[in-house]
Amino acid sequence: MAKSQATFMKKQREKKRKEKKEDKAIRAEERRSASAGGSLDAMIAYINEDGEIVDTPPDNLHKNALKP
Repeated sequence: MAKSQATFMKKQREKKRKEKKEDKAIRAEERRSASAGGSLDAMIAYINEDGEIVDTPPDNLHKNALKP
């Protein structure tokens, strides 16, 4: 006697579900590896004396601090 069609369809659905989950995990891993940093140091920006945004922190030696 042949197996029922319902059993075959259940196996096919489970197989598709598993493939979809694996593909999703692969895409997520690719996004994580392709991300541009994400560390706090990479995200910090500073403003220099001219009002321009720069990546390097300002030098404290050239700072004109007003002290009363």
